[in-house]
Amino acid sequence: MTYHFGTFTAGSWKRRSGGDFVTVNPAQPDEVVGIYDATDAAELDAIFANARRAQAEWGSVPGIQRQSVLEAWLDAVEARCDEIALAITLEMGKTLADARGEILYALKEARFTIGEASRAIGEVMPSARPGVRNMTLRRPRGVVVAATPWNYPVLTPLRKLAPAFAHGNAVILKPSEIAPASACLMAEIADAHLPRGLFQIVLGGPAVGAALVYHPRADAVTFTGSVETGRRIYVAAAANLAEVQLELGGKNGIVVHDADDLDACADEIVAGTLENGGQRCTSISRVIVRRAIAADLERAIAARMEAIVVGDGRDPAVGMGPMASAAHFDRVTSMMVRGAGEGARLAAGHGPRPTGGFFLRPTLYADVRPDMSLAQQEVFGPVLSLIPYDTVDEALAILNGVEFGLAAALFSNRLDVVQRFIAEAQAGMLHVNHQTGVDPNMPFVGIKNSGVGAASIGRSSIHFYTTEHSVYIKS
Repeated sequence: MTYHFGTFTAGSWKRRSGGDFVTVNPAQPDEVVGIYDATDAAELDAIFANARRAQAEWGSVPGIQRQSVLEAWLDAVEARCDEIALAITLEMGKTLADARGEILYALKEARFTIGEASRAIGEVMPSARPGVRNMTLRRPRGVVVAATPWNYPVLTPLRKLAPAFAHGNAVILKPSEIAPASACLMAEIADAHLPRGLFQIVLGGPAVGAALVYHPRADAVTFTGSVETGRRIYVAAAANLAEVQLELGGKNGIVVHDADDLDACADEIVAGTLENGGQRCTSISRVIVRRAIAADLERAIAARMEAIVVGDGRDPAVGMGPMASAAHFDRVTSMMVRGAGEGARLAAGHGPRPTGGFFLRPTLYADVRPDMSLAQQEVFGPVLSLIPYDTVDEALAILNGVEFGLAAALFSNRLDVVQRFIAEAQAGMLHVNHQTGVDPNMPFVGIKNSGVGAASIGRSSIHFYTTEHSVYIKS
């Protein structure tokens, strides 16, 4: 199967014959999966004009009616779940089971989010003057630019599309050039349900992305990806005073202070580390473990990692697929080499791995110091560092001693330790006695270098996708 997509604008595809870039199957890199035509920056004025017209129409539709239309679109996406899941697996490598799970979870999030459009979103306020009634209301922000990464090519776009549409906005989406097919399929499905021009797609690399976020007709920019790119987008959006929402990197730690069932704890850690091959912003990257139980936990984690079958994500026997691209494979392996050179001890990840694709084995490093690169930098792969500690003060200092603040977890049955973790852990999402998975109705939020602007998912997203207005009515 070979996909061929270009710019999707006002309900039609603009395709050319040659193709500007291709995608390949990371499990079999000689297999071309998609041929794509990049968007010409000169086309953006017309694309934004289409979005503005469609948004004016859509924004006047009552929220409850918008909810009904969006539910029909999401139902149609779910009906083609297997087809879209295959596109995910072919382009970025995750197993088909993971790809289906991503879609179904994304739909749960999206359905919760579009329900917000039918709920009260303003307030009646007391007045300082007789005969005047005060209230607040919210309006759609306008045209939203969304740039999304390759690791969750359905979940991350839907996390932006659903609240944007629910609150009456138009969206111009630039999916990652590594895995854009699933987003293009969702746009095709949306064409039967949404006004033409409400959901448009542009394709290409950094130059197209820069032209998009610098465009003066962008009312808001939402981005998920690296800190470095997020900083550039922040500057670009500021030039036009556009609202910004950034979901950036993580170096998520799990503190293991005590556990009645160390095997169950190890199960949670390995699941939280290896989902999507560790290519997840909330993946567990550091295990900060009390020294008295470090050796036992190391053995438990290593045994589970060594049992994982690595291979082509289309094989139902495979538990973890390849890294998504050659460049990302090289980045992760170079970080592993550097970590070993700094003195980290390889505790799991021995033995052969499949050849021909961008495969890595689940890897555990022990004897990691807090100042090592493996303990400080986001790896974004199936690599876990084990860092011992002696006191709770030391554990919290290690946990917080990174530039990121996305997710953190604690295993402990001691109330005093739990209370300190909740009060002092510098992360937007805190988990106690389970790994760093999230719920579809909870805010997804990062602090420090992990996020800027309103959290996504749930009620929090309204602050990004709408503007607030004060109303005074004199009788």
